[in-house]
Amino acid sequence: MKISDIKPNQGKIMIEAVIVEMDSPRDLNSAAGPLRVANAIIQDDSGKLKLTLWNAEIDKVKVGDKIRITNGFAKEYRDEIQLSAGKFGKLEVVGKEDISKLPAPKQESVKQEVEGKVEAMEDSDLYDEEDEW
Repeated sequence: MKISDIKPNQGKIMIEAVIVEMDSPRDLNSAAGPLRVANAIIQDDSGKLKLTLWNAEIDKVKVGDKIRITNGFAKEYRDEIQLSAGKFGKLEVVGKEDISKLPAPKQESVKQEVEGKVEAMEDSDLYDEEDEW
C-alpha cells in the first residue's frame, strides 16, 4: 500500500515508508496511566503522512529509518490523516535511508487541485469595521 491510498478510519494497513521528521516525545496522563507520544512524518514515493508513535515505539525509530507497519490503522484528527500501529499492529525497522537522497513525493495532482481554489483576501475581509479589538 502507498501513503496516497490511505483513507481515514481505515484499518489493516500494511506499508513501508521512511521517517523523514520526528518530534520530541511528550508525556500524557490517561485513565490507564502515564503515556509517551511523539509524532513523526513518514514518506514514500506517493506522499507524506503523520505517524503517531506510542511509548516503546518512540525509542525504536529515528529519522532515516525505513519502517514497515503491519495491521496499522488511520484516523482523522484536526482534518489530518494520522497513521498508527496501534494496539494490534506492529512497527518494525527494516532498513536505513539517506533522507537527503529521497525523491520528492509525486503530489502534482493535489497541488493543481488546490491552486484552483485559492483566492486572495483583503484585510477588510478578515474583520468588520464595527468589531472591537
